[in-house]
Amino acid sequence: MGLLHWTLAALTTLGLAAPPADAGPIARTTSGPVRGAHLDAVDSYQGIPYAQPPTGELRWRAPVPPHPWSAVRPVTKSGPACAQNNATGTSEDCLYLDVVAPRASTHRPVMVWIHGGGNTTGTGAQFDAARMAARGDVLVVTINYRLGVFGFFGYPGLPDSGTFGLQDQQAALRWVRANAAAFGGDPSDVTVFGESAGGVDVCAQLTSPGARGLFDRAIMQSGSCLTRVPTYATPGGPVHVSTSGFWGPVADREATGQQVAGKVGCGTLECLRDKHFEDLLRYEAGFGPAYGTPTLPQDPVLALRRGEVNRVPVLSGNTRDEARLTTMYSELLAGPFTVDGYTSLLRTTFGEERAAAIEGAYPAGADPGLAFATMDTDRVFACPQLATNRELARVTRVHGYEFADEDAPTYSQYFGPRPPGAAHGSELAYLFDLRGGAPYRGTQHAELTAPQRELGDTMIDAWTGHTPWPQWPYVQSLAPQRIGPVDGWAEHHCDLWADHLT
Repeated sequence: MGLLHWTLAALTTLGLAAPPADAGPIARTTSGPVRGAHLDAVDSYQGIPYAQPPTGELRWRAPVPPHPWSAVRPVTKSGPACAQNNATGTSEDCLYLDVVAPRASTHRPVMVWIHGGGNTTGTGAQFDAARMAARGDVLVVTINYRLGVFGFFGYPGLPDSGTFGLQDQQAALRWVRANAAAFGGDPSDVTVFGESAGGVDVCAQLTSPGARGLFDRAIMQSGSCLTRVPTYATPGGPVHVSTSGFWGPVADREATGQQVAGKVGCGTLECLRDKHFEDLLRYEAGFGPAYGTPTLPQDPVLALRRGEVNRVPVLSGNTRDEARLTTMYSELLAGPFTVDGYTSLLRTTFGEERAAAIEGAYPAGADPGLAFATMDTDRVFACPQLATNRELARVTRVHGYEFADEDAPTYSQYFGPRPPGAAHGSELAYLFDLRGGAPYRGTQHAELTAPQRELGDTMIDAWTGHTPWPQWPYVQSLAPQRIGPVDGWAEHHCDLWADHLT
């Protein structure tokens, strides 16, 4: 028996047989080597740690680089989702990322995805980026970051309170700068992009000194520095109330943290760090990104208006019918809108004179719920996004879009008789293949039609930088076989909401 055969036989006997030549691609990261998997047109690496588990003494601390390893580490399964309610298998040990790379790629642009979910739910693993990587010839990285009470908790004396989720995102971006080349990516060509709360977080990173130099382009989808969650007074109508916004002063987060500490019987951080994570999960409400901290020294709204942002090119937009999704959920909880309920909501919230102007722009007609959804789309999403674009365009290059496929498939089964249109999140299926898990859990995804697949290809080409895109104030409307300019400011009655954008 030759020496090679003898060695292989011995290794097999010891349970250490050498892997077959096609076992999977190996990348050598700064922490150690990892082995992924060959897919049809791309290589996949799932569950790579970019920080140590933020548990025990590391709970509510800045992310710490992972411990190094020397043996090849298999990375063929995504890490657990970060701790959150209404989901199974979540964990505080969640600071992992997935990488999808074109086969045998070198110096490919890099896309880093920040998922949405209100900074309380979701995971990067829900977004299968193989199609984007292959079509766009880019490296795509999808990340987890701490959520809710674990990502945005505040407490007196806790350094950088209320920003741990944002710090995780920055740690992942630093990891990408350091390791992209090992997977065939170009570390000097990094785009950070996100949707909904992920888009808001991208805008936060545009204003964060700690993110300066960590990315070269930014994409904000249905979320921006000016996105706000409004409170409505709703006598006699469906409840549509939020008690927390995206931004808040650190003192507010610390006060909320003290209230939570009292509810769980703790008077110190040490006690809070000893609590089981499930004891804290129920208190996720009220925690969002805090400013007045090293990570966010000032309110991102003020930073935006002062032009104190990381000056990189930006692609930014929204879906045309954003709030049909949230309106549907409101009606599920409290029943359909009525004409009287809609009128009463406007008058109670805005006052008689303002309500008359709003109702003139959004008449109840035969479907007051649709009227409310259209108003809420403009007030909460479209006009703040457009105003953010306008502010950014004073200091950097901006490109605008509006996703407008009225027949887009949706991940919700509960729209009822009203068509969903281009609802919040409906563009995601054109960029990614969506996997199960909240909010996609238990839903059936319709296959895209041929024109919709063509639109998806067009969007991927634009997102990955392969298609020239007109600059602001031009806004590109995106619908199958109907791509062209749209006057978003007029379409969404943004002059009516000017005071809301200040």
